[in-house]
Amino acid sequence: MRQTLLIALAAALTALPAAAQEARTWANPVDLDYKYNFEQTHQGISYRTGADPVIVLHRDRYVLFQTLADGYWTSENLLDWTYVQPNKWPFESNVAPAAVSDGERLYLMQSAFEPRPLLVSEHPETGRWDWHTRILPPVPGAVSRGEEGRYGEGGLPEGRLPPGPWDPGLFIDDDGKWYLYWGSSNVYPLYGSEIDPTPPVRFVGEPLALHVLHPDEHGWERFGRDHSGGLPDGTPINPYMEGAWMTKHGGRYYLQYGAPGTEYNAYANGVYVGDDPLGPFEYADYNPVSYKPGGFVEGTGHGSTFQDRHGNWWNTGTPWIGHNWTFERRIAMFPGGFTPDGQMHFSSRFGDYPQRMPTGKVDDPESLFTGWFPLSYKAPAEASSTEGEFTADRATDENPRTFWVAGSNRAGETLTLDLGATKRVHAVQVNYADYQSAIYAERPDIRTRFRILWSRDGADWRVFADLSDSERDRPNAYVEGERPVDARFIRYEHGEVAAAHLAISDLRVFGTSDGQPPERPAGVRVERGADQRNATVHIPPVSMALGYNVRWGVAPDRLFLTYQIYADDLRDLGDQLEVRALNTGVDYWFAVEAFSPGGVSPLSRVVAVPARD
Repeated sequence: MRQTLLIALAAALTALPAAAQEARTWANPVDLDYKYNFEQTHQGISYRTGADPVIVLHRDRYVLFQTLADGYWTSENLLDWTYVQPNKWPFESNVAPAAVSDGERLYLMQSAFEPRPLLVSEHPETGRWDWHTRILPPVPGAVSRGEEGRYGEGGLPEGRLPPGPWDPGLFIDDDGKWYLYWGSSNVYPLYGSEIDPTPPVRFVGEPLALHVLHPDEHGWERFGRDHSGGLPDGTPINPYMEGAWMTKHGGRYYLQYGAPGTEYNAYANGVYVGDDPLGPFEYADYNPVSYKPGGFVEGTGHGSTFQDRHGNWWNTGTPWIGHNWTFERRIAMFPGGFTPDGQMHFSSRFGDYPQRMPTGKVDDPESLFTGWFPLSYKAPAEASSTEGEFTADRATDENPRTFWVAGSNRAGETLTLDLGATKRVHAVQVNYADYQSAIYAERPDIRTRFRILWSRDGADWRVFADLSDSERDRPNAYVEGERPVDARFIRYEHGEVAAAHLAISDLRVFGTSDGQPPERPAGVRVERGADQRNATVHIPPVSMALGYNVRWGVAPDRLFLTYQIYADDLRDLGDQLEVRALNTGVDYWFAVEAFSPGGVSPLSRVVAVPARD
């Protein structure tokens, strides 16, 4: 009998979905040792940043490249990343690089306004690279950077291309042919060309102009916060298109691009689809494919699409911080996939709350959500000391652009949160801010050390996580406890940061409570605007809701797009949210769900929002 029970138990465990089998968890922004930027050294502006991520699976190891890092990262599990300083690197720091693996060799190409090298490595984890070619060929028809300025605002004459290739993307088709895509502009299109990779490399034919933006038809392509069309002062700005990336799936070619610009919350990825790697391509009416305008992590644009070793699809992107400098950013990943008829989609639903890292193939990417919510949101906070106006309450508002600054950067400084009642705590994320950090280059002493303590009564403290001996920097340190704890109080105890000040933008505590999930939202109404690119969602308040996910898509069972908003912010907007990311001439369906630490409500009635004639 006992043997039968053991066999049955083993069979039940085997039958569990991969995401449920003791998977480790993680949370956006990706927990990297982001590097300090050097570009504003002489203005005295110091900040860590990461952007334009490319992740490639090469020889069963993940390699992550990004803008301005003077190196890259490798990982065996998409969780633990090791920084690698290469032996060869362009003298000017690498911006928005392209990388592609042929299975044996990994190739790396930087953004450039004129010919630069193409590097190759069989084992990038060693840091050793060789020249595939010391200099790539000039882009046929491209003007020089100096020549471009002579044409003024009228643009280049027909048949001439801007300097490049800037923001390149490399793609190797199943037949072994290579293709290069590039472009970053609010004037010019994306370009593409077949290339012959045989050293010294050559362009095969003339580059083709692939597509431009159409913000008059595609609401999500409008620049500015929530696609306002311009700067906060009303100055209009033409949107930017960049970040070309090619994916082949089901025999079709998905040409992805980032728009409308890395600033603000609306940065997203879209796609054109075709039957040939150089088109013609057709705009996907379900765009954008990756979108996250609300929450702590805002923005998904300019990244890459890849499959992990289990066959799961991921899209990377560039969330915006923008406190110290416009281009202060981080890196995020979102799971997704393709529908049976080929619709590309990625999920940002609870996209900056803890997720399970899959240990096998996962059919539903949304099943990776742990169900842990931010217990820390607007929780009362008390600091051991404070610098000026940078008070402790700024560390619990789910806003990366506000932060607490301690009165000193000495070990022992504390930040203590009162969760209001005993709750089940699973994980903590410490998000540091750069406030007058005074670091402009990599140094051996840049590391992050701290402890997280917990208590039921505020008197008896125990250790939840101890990073006192850490030797790496973790600006967005995510730590899951060895086991969940029932705590009312969570305390950050400072050890060390290399910056001149200790500053924390958010001390995020994730877990659950014993309460029930909110009730299903009732009475949800959606009005399509006279401008078809906009729709206003009316959401009657739901008792005890921490926040809401407004979800929409091009079919009732394809609500792949999400705008997350907290209940107090929605109340300030009059219990309505304007979504300005729609495509003209496209029918949509909307629904709303409420959430709290007690769980997620059933989805509201799905509302049809047809296009206007």
